[in-house]
Amino acid sequence: MRLHDIILVIVLLKESNTIKEYMTTLTFDTLAYAKKLKSVGFTDAQAEAQAETIIALITEQLATKIDLKEVEAALKKDLKELEITLKHDMKELEIKLSHDIKELDVKLSHDIKELDVKLSHDIKELDVKLSNDIKELDVKIKAIDLKIKELEIKLTHDMKEIESRLTYAIKELETKLTRDMKEMELRMTIKLGAIMTTGIAIIVALEKLL
Repeated sequence: MRLHDIILVIVLLKESNTIKEYMTTLTFDTLAYAKKLKSVGFTDAQAEAQAETIIALITEQLATKIDLKEVEAALKKDLKELEITLKHDMKELEIKLSHDIKELDVKLSHDIKELDVKLSHDIKELDVKLSNDIKELDVKIKAIDLKIKELEIKLTHDMKEIESRLTYAIKELETKLTRDMKEMELRMTIKLGAIMTTGIAIIVALEKLL
């Protein structure tokens, strides 16, 4: 019988009084005992086998008058050893967990520092890049402003030239028109004079005829 099973049996037997009291009882409720075993996780087959084993063990112990104190002492020893083993295992587990937590904490701290350094480096690079981009953009804007000023100067100069040419052309046109008007006036005066002279001559001739 395994130590785990023995412990469960001892616990169940203690619920009905002490081991000695139960061993001195001549009757044993197999069905009730099997139900208790099932309630703590045993299968039907396991519960029946355990009940039969207990009956056989009680019968054998009663028949051979085995000293139950030795069994109880052995069980107590096993339980004590189990308790010591469990405490030792729990202590080792606690130490291992503590060590693992410290290692994890150190690793996390290291990773956080590396991430912080990387982020700081990336931020500095981004800041430098942005500064360079802003400077390049400022240079381009200044170049555009310069081109705009040059274009404004050129347009102003061209406008002045056009204005000067238009003024000159208008003056030439006015001069030509004035000259043409004078020539036309002179021609009209000459033609009118000729007509008047002819008319006078005709009138004189008519007067002589009459």
